[in-house]
Amino acid sequence: MQALTSANSRRRDMNTPYALRFVAFYFFLLTFTLSACMPLDNFLITSTPVVPTSTPLPTATRIWFPASATPTLQPSSAAQSATLPTPEMRPHIGDIILEDDFSEETLWDIASSEQASASLNNYRLVLSAQSGIYMMSLRHDVILTDFYAELTAQPNLCKDEDNYGMLIRASSAAYYRYALACDGTVRVERYSSGNRLVLVGPDPSGDAPPGAPGNVRMGVWAVGKEMRFFLNGRFQFSVIDPSFPSGTIGVFARSVGDTPVVIAFSDLIVREINP
Repeated sequence: MQALTSANSRRRDMNTPYALRFVAFYFFLLTFTLSACMPLDNFLITSTPVVPTSTPLPTATRIWFPASATPTLQPSSAAQSATLPTPEMRPHIGDIILEDDFSEETLWDIASSEQASASLNNYRLVLSAQSGIYMMSLRHDVILTDFYAELTAQPNLCKDEDNYGMLIRASSAAYYRYALACDGTVRVERYSSGNRLVLVGPDPSGDAPPGAPGNVRMGVWAVGKEMRFFLNGRFQFSVIDPSFPSGTIGVFARSVGDTPVVIAFSDLIVREINP
């Protein structure tokens, strides 16, 4: 009897760990089942530490097309020319101080030879020159300083580089020469004691007659050391030269080619320049 009790007691002792294991497994199974019924969010909520970060500095932005100031629109040159008056190129012209219809031979150098001639004919002063000859005629008894002068030139026989025109502030040895060539160009020269200096040109001009016959009104405005040159009332160019401040007025014709040149001058008018 005692032996049987001891055997049963040992059997219980041996079975006790299995019972504990069974109880632990049952408790785990119950916990897992309950937790499965809980919301998933309860498992996701964790205490995540917030790490402070410094505010990032702004980065430089490259501007490929920088903005530029909008220009203020200006009136066009056409609009300006429509509003601005045309500058007066012959200012302060006054009364007529000399008017010559070329009827009095004693007022001009008159000459005649086989090579060249200067004569008055039908209220015109006619200069003619053979090939390679230069002919000039000066007005007597007048000295001009500041003035505006006009006369009409009519080439009757003239071609290519043959030339003619006005002599300004002239003497027999020195003067300014306002020359038109029969190729349609214009120039101004200074002549002194056999030396010739071109001051401007030759420049082409639509107002210069291209050969003969032709007709052109030549004009010179001379004040101080400045001279302004005109054809048919239209400004051509100006010259600044102080070499000759005064002198008389004259005309010339020159044949450059193989043929003679014949030029007629008429209707000379000289006006004073008001201060």
